[in-house]
Amino acid sequence: MLKRELTKWDLTALGVNQVLGGAVFLMPALVAAQLGNWSIGAVASVGLLAMCVALCFAEAGSRFDGTGGAALYVHSAFGRFAGFEVGWMLWVVRTTSWASVVNGLADSLGYYWPALRAGADRTALITTLILVLMAINVRGIKQSAWVVNALTIGKLVPLTLFILLGLPHVAWGSLRPAEALMSHALSAPTLYLIFAYGGYEVVPVPAGETRDPKRAVPFAMIMTILIAGLVMTLAQVVAVGTLPNLAASRTPLADAAMLFIGASGALLMTVGATVSTTGQNMGSALSGSRNLYGLAEQGDLPPIFARLHPTYRTPVVAIIVTSLLTLVLALSGSFASMATVSAVARLVVYVGTAAAVLSLRRKGPAGFTIPGGPIVPVVALAVCVAILAGASAVQLRSGVIALAIGGALFAAAKAGRTGK
Repeated sequence: MLKRELTKWDLTALGVNQVLGGAVFLMPALVAAQLGNWSIGAVASVGLLAMCVALCFAEAGSRFDGTGGAALYVHSAFGRFAGFEVGWMLWVVRTTSWASVVNGLADSLGYYWPALRAGADRTALITTLILVLMAINVRGIKQSAWVVNALTIGKLVPLTLFILLGLPHVAWGSLRPAEALMSHALSAPTLYLIFAYGGYEVVPVPAGETRDPKRAVPFAMIMTILIAGLVMTLAQVVAVGTLPNLAASRTPLADAAMLFIGASGALLMTVGATVSTTGQNMGSALSGSRNLYGLAEQGDLPPIFARLHPTYRTPVVAIIVTSLLTLVLALSGSFASMATVSAVARLVVYVGTAAAVLSLRRKGPAGFTIPGGPIVPVVALAVCVAILAGASAVQLRSGVIALAIGGALFAAAKAGRTGK
């Protein structure tokens, strides 16, 4: 049996760590390039949309205390196959995301140490980081939580300083939009922001290792979006109000900090971005392996993936397989094409969870119930459909392929169970 050692604040740190990743240090310029000063309202508005989806996770999570997150909710609401596909897509998101992010960390460090941009040094860095995180995860969930908590604090400190020191320098008059917002210009930046807020779906995955998960998961889901939304919106305010020609900056927070803090501020933002990326790596390592374990625990993958370490009581096989596959993807470069799966994969998870909330209500009241009846789950479903409408043909094709692979694995596991 897994050890229940995580608290509600550990889960909150995991969620904040995944949402406030490397994107928060780049987002202000990317969104401002398309929306100008309207970007501030866009960041806040998409945060509210993310809260609708997070509330669905909170209500569904208050019904379960096992490992797996959305896969458990959809399994209970719509059956074994649907639950497996959602759990499978969660795992696909985590492995491809981890492979992509670890390469991003190597690129960031390569700015200061060019040898890390390619060749043996880059390979050694990526391999060492993944194997170290794998070892930490094998040693125990509490040790993993300590690392995630430390890295979350490590990214929140520079972001908080950026906001607190930057707000007095904001030219508030410059925040007023100079031109009308055209509706056709909303699609691309809104899609980017919705995915920038993504990552909170990992919060309920390790519920089987959490104390009182039926209370801890709803708390952590809501706190994650509140904290991340506040930080992202205020960072956008400071960036727009202090950095001229924000849209042209490749490192907007570092460039803005250089203006109102100095060189030490720019360095602080660079360190913060590095810590943030490392934190995302750790969060993906922790949650991705638990996705795989949860599928095996339900009997939808070979039981070897549910094997626990005899001493540490961690899902050792799932951790090793997830880590080694990520390493292969990261070193081969094939992660770039596979990363397009993440868009549709998240949609599958969000749609499944929102729909599961509506279905599970027929089974009785939950520990936490979203106010307003069906309004919030329906809005969440509508948001997911809107994202799907903006997905590219490549993303849709990649998502279908990932679902098909998952279906084949499910069929093979079912045949194995039947043949016994």
